[in-house]
Amino acid sequence: MKLLAWTLMLTSIAFAQKPLTIASQGSFFIGGETKALPAAGGRGGFGAGDITINQMYVQFQIPVNGDRHVPVVMVHGCCLSSKTWETTPDNRMGWSEYFVRKDRPVYLADQSSRARSGFDPSTLNAVKAGTIPPSQLPNVLVASHQTAWTVFRFGPKYGEAFPDGQFPIQAVDELYKQMIPDLNSTLPNPNPTLKNMAALAVKLKGAVLMGHSESGFFPEQAALIDPSNIKGLISIEMGCPDLKPEEIAIIAKIPTMVMFGDHLNDVQGGPANWGSSLDSCNKFVQKVKDKGGDAEMMYLPKMGIKGNSHMLMQDRNSDQLADLILNWIDGHVEKKKAR
Repeated sequence: MKLLAWTLMLTSIAFAQKPLTIASQGSFFIGGETKALPAAGGRGGFGAGDITINQMYVQFQIPVNGDRHVPVVMVHGCCLSSKTWETTPDNRMGWSEYFVRKDRPVYLADQSSRARSGFDPSTLNAVKAGTIPPSQLPNVLVASHQTAWTVFRFGPKYGEAFPDGQFPIQAVDELYKQMIPDLNSTLPNPNPTLKNMAALAVKLKGAVLMGHSESGFFPEQAALIDPSNIKGLISIEMGCPDLKPEEIAIIAKIPTMVMFGDHLNDVQGGPANWGSSLDSCNKFVQKVKDKGGDAEMMYLPKMGIKGNSHMLMQDRNSDQLADLILNWIDGHVEKKKAR
């Protein structure tokens, strides 16, 4: 086993040291609508006028052989941005680069209201101007270090790591720097990120949508808005809602994969109940199968892969998990495309 581990590590190092060759890279916004600000609501800014809100920022890299594969869209979770998929906290290759090195076009999205996508400040400015009461201020969700430790399952309690934990605990402070205010409370219902994800798949003329945690079920929700160009659904560590039969029938037409890590019931405190989330997603996967769909649950401990945290794309075995996903895409999405 030690020899195998060393072989895998050396192979990964050699892989990372090869030049990264890409055909193109860039960024754009998708979605968004115009909102008119009244004069009073504009105080604290630049006055009355029109602003754009609910847009979604997307950055991309397309490898030289990218046209051979379906693009992969990666969407982050709560209190985070698309940095989630970039260089890991301990300075290893993130999934965005790893997928590109595997010839996959990669599109990283910042949820509407987060990071480079911006947010609608009109309610904040209106409270400042006194035109609406302070009680209407939106809640700004932030996650403390202590909350992140337990919700992300780094150990049984804050400051104590699981002995077999895969997250690089020595670099946890770098993860904390990635955590930013979550302004989803400023968004309308339904969340425009869902529509924007579906629109992005249309723009790309086909894409695999991947969500994590807060956005974990966003791929399926986007498919319920417009499934036409969504070629695969990948959901990582989230709760699965109880969909209606007609909604399951839509999802069943798209290859679907769900992934969960380890220690789901081994954390003291914290708001997340990961064991229940797994149960709900097992039921969801089975319902999709019952409708004749291609759905798979990758519960990593059941597959013999131990110690993974909620942030499994940043765990020490992240390359191994990326390969599981890439192999699934090849066998369930790419193979279907080739027929």
